[in-house]
Amino acid sequence: MAGHHHLTPCPPHVYIHVPFCARRCSYCDFSIAVRRQVPASRYVDAIKAELVTRGLGPSDGPVRSVYFGGGTPSKLGAAVSDITNLISTVSERPLSELGEVTVEANPEDITPEVVRAWRAGGVNRVSLGVQSFDPAVLEWMHRTHSLPQVFEAVKILNGEGIERLSLDLIFALPEGLARDWTRDLETAVSLEPGHLSVYGLTVEPHTPLGRWTDRGRVAGVSEARFETEFLEADRRLGAAGFLHYEVSNYARPGDEARHNSAYWTGASYLGLGPSAHGFDGETRRWNAREYVRWLELVESGLDPMEGDETLWPAEVAAERVYLGLRTTSGLKATEVELHRAEPWIAEGWARREGGQLILTPQGWLRMDSLAAALAAG
Repeated sequence: MAGHHHLTPCPPHVYIHVPFCARRCSYCDFSIAVRRQVPASRYVDAIKAELVTRGLGPSDGPVRSVYFGGGTPSKLGAAVSDITNLISTVSERPLSELGEVTVEANPEDITPEVVRAWRAGGVNRVSLGVQSFDPAVLEWMHRTHSLPQVFEAVKILNGEGIERLSLDLIFALPEGLARDWTRDLETAVSLEPGHLSVYGLTVEPHTPLGRWTDRGRVAGVSEARFETEFLEADRRLGAAGFLHYEVSNYARPGDEARHNSAYWTGASYLGLGPSAHGFDGETRRWNAREYVRWLELVESGLDPMEGDETLWPAEVAAERVYLGLRTTSGLKATEVELHRAEPWIAEGWARREGGQLILTPQGWLRMDSLAAALAAG
């Protein structure tokens, strides 16, 4: 691809949406395609077609992170490395030289052969969708893995030289499940990951969970319970040596997710695949949401973009506040903003370090209203 100066340089961060899943989880509202047989080679060809349609060429600097999200990217198996090879072609650098290549994976998809293929393609980080270590909870969530498969997957990933492992957990589950959150946190720590993503359950309409809640089969979780479990994670994971560096993310020092951190700093990124979003610093664009529609467009040689929006200065300002408050780096605040935040500091929701305004875990629980209050000025 060298020598074509009319090509658009590839941004430094690349997100690839892999929609395939064995079944839909009870809480999932993402763009997925449930398939018994995953059409891996057709999907890889379609990603290649999207790259060609978008006219992407060598990046100005190295591609610093690639993230396979989903859906369940691990359903692609070894074909993940075919896509990393495509990205290497565009960036004109092998991905093994790059910072971070992450694959979101389900425990049941992890085999030594697949992990070896990923490593050969430059994958050096895996985010494992564990969610809970309670079999009854996994069944309720419609997860397709068993508990032994989690421990086996971690063993394989460590054994095959994946240096960076992240585990996903979900908290604030309905009371009736009698989930032991303390035990789940302790089990997660015992597996010695470098990173944990900890999300509160949200009830989305049009999901099985949304329907169960509407019919009164599942009671919503109280704010008090949400708060208790959020703060317990903060306390226990902090005691185990993890930094709570972003509202939903914990890392051992140096193990922060580089790809996600790029989003929080407002960096440019490329989105490939159905429903994927991209951002060039001014304009957001997003692809056709449904897999079949996206596939039809790219296989016809068309750009699968469904829409785009250029951010107004007020939106850029609001985003700066919201993204800044998400992380422990905090918001580089103006004097006016610092003054407006004084009551929060008094309440213990924020602290000031020089010109940075940093939310405490108690402040993160109120982040939306705090960010809105600052942005409104």
